[in-house]
Amino acid sequence: MTPAAPGPAGLRAALAARVVVADGAMGTMLQAQDPSLDDFLQLEGCNEILNVTRPDIVRSVHEAYFAVGVDCVETNTFGANHAAMAEYGVAERIHELSEAGARIAREAADEFTASTGRQRWVLGSMGPGTKLPTLGHVTYAVLRDAYQQGAEGLLTGGADALLVETTQDLLQAKAAVLGARRALSALGVDAPVLVSVTVEATGTMLLGSEIGAALTALEPLGIDMIGLNCATGPAEMSEHLRHLSRHARVPLSCMPNAGLPVLTKDGAHYPLTPAELADAQENFVRDYGLSLVGGCCGTTPEHLRQLVERVRDLVPGEREPRPEPGAASLYQTVPFRQDTSYLAIGERTNANGSRKFREAMLEGRWDDCVELAREQIREGAHMLDLCVDYVGRDGVADMEELAGRFATASTLPIVLDSTEVEV
Repeated sequence: MTPAAPGPAGLRAALAARVVVADGAMGTMLQAQDPSLDDFLQLEGCNEILNVTRPDIVRSVHEAYFAVGVDCVETNTFGANHAAMAEYGVAERIHELSEAGARIAREAADEFTASTGRQRWVLGSMGPGTKLPTLGHVTYAVLRDAYQQGAEGLLTGGADALLVETTQDLLQAKAAVLGARRALSALGVDAPVLVSVTVEATGTMLLGSEIGAALTALEPLGIDMIGLNCATGPAEMSEHLRHLSRHARVPLSCMPNAGLPVLTKDGAHYPLTPAELADAQENFVRDYGLSLVGGCCGTTPEHLRQLVERVRDLVPGEREPRPEPGAASLYQTVPFRQDTSYLAIGERTNANGSRKFREAMLEGRWDDCVELAREQIREGAHMLDLCVDYVGRDGVADMEELAGRFATASTLPIVLDSTEVEV
């Protein structure tokens, strides 16, 4: 077999040719080494600070996973984003901590490549943070720009790919992906951008998004891979992976927890054994054509050792995806082709076509505007046209106000309708 090439190009080639195995849990492995409050610079729980105060601890986690044969590790940068770092008062250190985390992983990867002759790679972890832009906790632009800082740090430190993981809010995911794209452009680098969404045990993402909505919203952003991680074990992920396997144009990944956590007097316990995780992931590779597998919360080097043994020589199962063109709201995807009807776009939330809507908008009666949208939902519309164009009005402000309200009040995709690009 021809040795794998280094860098992003080598990782792309490996993902296209065989199953690539990533690592498992990071946080619990760090905590197991009992870092002191001084190690955290009095910022208890800020694992990213350990990249500069205790790189030896962070490196030991990467080495433990490389030692059992994984192909790539994730950087210790899950919280190196605006929301998490701002809570600790160190938002200005996003780039620094991201670069330091990537350098530690890069050094460990290169050392194992040299000693074993097998190429190892680094995935730059970009976590979701603690603020949900869809709910107005933070603005989209602030998140996007902070993600760009983190991504530039990861790439400068030597990451081979950027992994937007544990995504809970589609607007947050968009901010991360576009921040990553801006970083790649700014540095003149071509590296894969991978996205891993988190579907709760309820069957949707945290804000109620179905997997179809996530695929429809994220795939057109030019991502290189989509998959699932965290929240549940593999059993609960199966149907969502089936949907991705049938419809996604891009390769797929899966990094489940070691089952659903069981609360004990000693804290959360993850019940899935290494053999059970390996069984499930092997089946996913064969049935759904996964290209990247690994573990999340509760998984250990032993889980990954058995997973490596099980899938090392596998190629992803054959897929014949049938993409379904459509549009997505926060909650669901709506196919453009309707089997039992024409595609109905509700026009009553158009300031030029509905006097009732226009008057409500001009008077700032936003709840009445939302109710007009809901009426069209009840009457069977598939999408909602939203047009705020009106002479003398600040269209950008009106669109921000109404699009934000419609996004959470309506389950249907919104057609943004204006003759002005800014609007």
